Amino acid sequence: MENHELLGVAPAAADDVLEHFERATYGNRTYLHLTDTRHGIERGTVLFGETVVRGFPKISRTLVLDPGISQFFDGPFVVEEKLNGYNVRIARLDGEVLAFTRSGYVCPFTTHTVSERLDLDPFFDDHPESMLCGEMIGPESPYTDHDYPAVDSLDVSIFDVRHRRTGNPLLVDRRRRLCDAYGFPQATSFGVFDPETAVPELRRIVEELGNEDREGVVMKSLDGRRQLKYTTSAANQGSLAYAFAVPFDYGPDFLFPRIMREAFQSVEFGESDAAARERARSLGEAILLPAIGAVREVREEGSTGEEHTVRGSPEAIDALFAHLDRMKLRTTIRRDETVDGERVVTFLKHSAATTDSVKSYLAGQTFDA
Repeated sequence: MENHELLGVAPAAADDVLEHFERATYGNRTYLHLTDTRHGIERGTVLFGETVVRGFPKISRTLVLDPGISQFFDGPFVVEEKLNGYNVRIARLDGEVLAFTRSGYVCPFTTHTVSERLDLDPFFDDHPESMLCGEMIGPESPYTDHDYPAVDSLDVSIFDVRHRRTGNPLLVDRRRRLCDAYGFPQATSFGVFDPETAVPELRRIVEELGNEDREGVVMKSLDGRRQLKYTTSAANQGSLAYAFAVPFDYGPDFLFPRIMREAFQSVEFGESDAAARERARSLGEAILLPAIGAVREVREEGSTGEEHTVRGSPEAIDALFAHLDRMKLRTTIRRDETVDGERVVTFLKHSAATTDSVKSYLAGQTFDA
């Protein structure tokens, strides 16, 4: 198959797309992954020889439920919970199940975890050309962490099933029935809604999710092809707190959209002046307190970063740290113990950008931003 046929692009675009793929390795295998969207090919798309694993498409966002929903959907749509974790695609290539991160890397730790959590072979025996798209959630994650009461360590929740090469999704109802049949956990569905009447119920759902410190919702056309997301205040402020714990790793482009989400939500939900002030206070704390903590940590301990705890077999943990090393991420192990035959490791993922910047400014370097 020619490259343009493999990628599903016009012949003239194939060379340009291929120039933007980067090389990576998994075990003794070399593969290519696309670092940014090009010619409609999603970021994170992977080439394993002549096998393609399409990236997951970027989901549109609305700042207002009304009229955002009625302008985006022209018919009934499904509402599912948006989970707070990291995106993963699971596919079987040459008989081996692999888990790909959003950017297209094979993560050996995630590969090991999903194979432990899910019985995948029956599904891929019956649907070899499909990929499972899911969210890795729980407190013991090497990339992000968010507590869910029902998750003790790290679990996977499936939110989509797509054709591996084309990226085409299954109908939402078909996907939910299929995942149920194979015993795969899925994001909660809140049902099917009509665009013209959905807003009051969606506001109630969002407020309840926010009160439970959950992320939000994803709205999907019945065929799964059109998707729209909306997040809770808790998620907006939580991501700001996470980012400002390493403030020089994230810039104004990260900060501004989340502040505007809070502004639009406050107005649309009809908050009183007192409620708006409380939101502002909470938003300010989410930004400033983690940043203060980062500056103090660099001043007192010499460095800062993100702390994570992971759990798995010794082989899985070794593979994770080898992967992080290949990604040129510096880590320091803070605690390493064996619990019930598994290795449980707490480590600091160093932030060179924040550490170096804070050190420079503490030493008197002028701040030109």
